[in-house]
Amino acid sequence: MIAINEKTLKDLEFHTLLQTISESCNTEIGSEKALQIQPFKEKETLLAELAYTNEYLASFSNNNALPNHGFETITQDLKLLAIEDSFLELASIRKIYQINKTANQYILFLKKFKDYYPQLFQKSLQIEFTTVIARAIDEIVDKYGEIKDDASPDLINIRRNIQLVRGKINQSFGMALTHYNSLGYLDEIRETIVDNRRVLAVSAMYRKKVKGTILGNSKTGSIAYIEPEATLKFSRELNNLEYEEREEIIKILRNLSTAIRPFVETLNEYQDFLSDMDVIASKAKYARKINGVLPSITEEKKLFFREAYHPILFLKNKEEGKVTFPQTIELENENRIIVISGPNAGGKTISLKTVGLLQLMLQSGMLIPVHERSQTFLFDRILTDIGDNQSIENHLSTYSYRLKNMNYFLKKCNSKTLFLIDEFGTGSDPELGGALAETFLEEFYAREAFGIITTHYTNLKILANELPFASNANMLFDEKSLEPMFKLHLGQPGSSFTFEVAQKNGIPYGLINRAKKKIENTKVRFDKTIATLQKERSKLEKTSTILKEEESKAREESQKMEKINAKIQEKLERYQEMYDANQRLIYMGQRIDDIAEKYFNNKDKKSLIGEFLKMVEIENSKRKKISAKEKKQKEVIEKQVVAEVKEKVEEIRKEKKQKKIKEQKAEENKPKVTLKIGDRVRMKEGKSIGTIDKIEKNKAIVNYGIFTSKVAIDELEWIQPL
Repeated sequence: MIAINEKTLKDLEFHTLLQTISESCNTEIGSEKALQIQPFKEKETLLAELAYTNEYLASFSNNNALPNHGFETITQDLKLLAIEDSFLELASIRKIYQINKTANQYILFLKKFKDYYPQLFQKSLQIEFTTVIARAIDEIVDKYGEIKDDASPDLINIRRNIQLVRGKINQSFGMALTHYNSLGYLDEIRETIVDNRRVLAVSAMYRKKVKGTILGNSKTGSIAYIEPEATLKFSRELNNLEYEEREEIIKILRNLSTAIRPFVETLNEYQDFLSDMDVIASKAKYARKINGVLPSITEEKKLFFREAYHPILFLKNKEEGKVTFPQTIELENENRIIVISGPNAGGKTISLKTVGLLQLMLQSGMLIPVHERSQTFLFDRILTDIGDNQSIENHLSTYSYRLKNMNYFLKKCNSKTLFLIDEFGTGSDPELGGALAETFLEEFYAREAFGIITTHYTNLKILANELPFASNANMLFDEKSLEPMFKLHLGQPGSSFTFEVAQKNGIPYGLINRAKKKIENTKVRFDKTIATLQKERSKLEKTSTILKEEESKAREESQKMEKINAKIQEKLERYQEMYDANQRLIYMGQRIDDIAEKYFNNKDKKSLIGEFLKMVEIENSKRKKISAKEKKQKEVIEKQVVAEVKEKVEEIRKEKKQKKIKEQKAEENKPKVTLKIGDRVRMKEGKSIGTIDKIEKNKAIVNYGIFTSKVAIDELEWIQPL
């Protein structure tokens, strides 16, 4: 069970984050719920809430997007509906109809895709699927949200009579309009509408000559607006019918309200479910913005945030086009407390707030911007002391306020507490305040609490180095430019770079030297040693960065080679397929040649056709039926392969041709040997070696052992004797 006080929420700017999430909500109730998000007290409830958000986030990147969850608030409508004999107006009925349809749609969708959204499906089982409400409303209200004419027998008659009377009004008005217009009594506009009634636009000088009721005048008084006497009777009749219509509609709405009154609790559940979905959707949208993930939650007491970003700072820097530096922080039983030191404006406080806010977000059911292999434990309490907490209301100084806060820490701190303290020990005499801070740190350590503190105090750095389960950390600083690098390094304390920063900011070297003499020499030496170590660390960091870049380049080259090998393998497979296809065609050609030769010898057509059909059937049995689209794709691939092979063959032919030309030139340049009887020779294009038995003019008889051959001397080449 986690306990978080208001001060911690304020220190970690939790309300700023909630405001951003609230603004992304689609509904009024969802926005209100988002502002009231608190850490969950029960682990099971928290894990379910994290799963809801994680599943909703996944819906942004798959083809089964969750349906719309928007609705109009019906809280007041349901309060009125709960009163016996009350009735809801048509606008309220529309809202109830829509919320019922939306909830039903969600239930059916999550049931269909429960394998994709198992936890959200379980949540949907908390509400009841019912079509009674929508069906009752559908009988009364049309698709445009108006009461149907046939909602009751009386309403049908009333509306039919209204249409008849309106027709009579229009007819009588038209006759009056034509009559008085022919007499020249009307203005150019002839007619207009006053109080939703048609009136004649009568010139003021003729108003007494037109029978009817004056309903108004123009601003200048030149026109009188008169409803003709002929339409007055029908207008009164229309008013009576419209009153009857309204009374009948109220009666219908009262009956409808009575029908859906038993479902007040169900409708409340629908609204609660859909507003919860609105908050979950908004948290998922926020997670997408900050690249949030769900880290592993362990039973082992451990916090490991790898490549963690402060979400508020990340979004702000992204908007301004600035870089946000991630931090990696690890707390475990063997390293429970980290003391971060280093110069001001180096990012110590941001690192502290990042850990606190991310842990708070996670325990409030939100995904956090860390590496997916991060993991953490659920703490029972998070305590913070960040910033200048001077209390004007209680007339407390900064130091008094911080001591009061430390007292609260001592009362609440245990082995399942995460404490975060910024500028630990400041506000009093450095030596006395440092000693008291050291005692507090020892007490927190003895209680096995987990925590991170930032400080400039040397004694706290030394203590962190001496305690077995505590460690130092520092914010890296560029020793040349004296600019912060905003990178947290675990394992060694950091120098405050007090004198270096002062020198950079233009403070005379003489004054800095005098200041150095005023403090203990050992402290200067200690701080100098830390600064030197930090400079060495910065150099190592740069070397590491260069090596990582080289490794990245080598990896890229390796990936390129893998891609090339894959392409070569693909080409080989294609060539193999083409070779196999060609071999099949060669085999078929040989078979056809055999069949043709057989027919040539026996002239048996029946046998010829039988053999040919048999061959065709065998080949067809090997074929697979493919669609026109697949056939087209195959033809395209075959064309590509043929083109590639043709190109390669041309290259090989060209190379062979060039090689042959070189060999011929080399042969021509060789000193020619005069052949004589008994010489060992072979043909230039052959491999068999024989002996010259006889030479006749330009030809020689070569004995190959089994047979002899008469060959032109120019086609023979001399072979060196054995």
